[in-house]
Amino acid sequence: MPFVWIGALLIVLKWLEIGPFGQWSWWWVLLPLALAFAWFELIEPLFGLDRRKRVEDNYAKLRKQRVEAQFPAQGGAASGRRSGSGS
Repeated sequence: MPFVWIGALLIVLKWLEIGPFGQWSWWWVLLPLALAFAWFELIEPLFGLDRRKRVEDNYAKLRKQRVEAQFPAQGGAASGRRSGSGS
């Protein structure tokens, strides 16, 4: 994701011709976006990083469901209590 942000920033700097970025070739400006594409489309699937994230999300969802099943919400019990004075 940082490559995408850097690429977007470089495009804006090149387009507005701010500093030395205005004289850079478009190939150098678009290079971070090409690297981001290579990362998301080639490297992550190659090493299984995208599947690992999906599995971790699934485990987190299952864990949350188990906790909710073990400790159901007690809706009205807390609202009937008095807080503050002990009268």
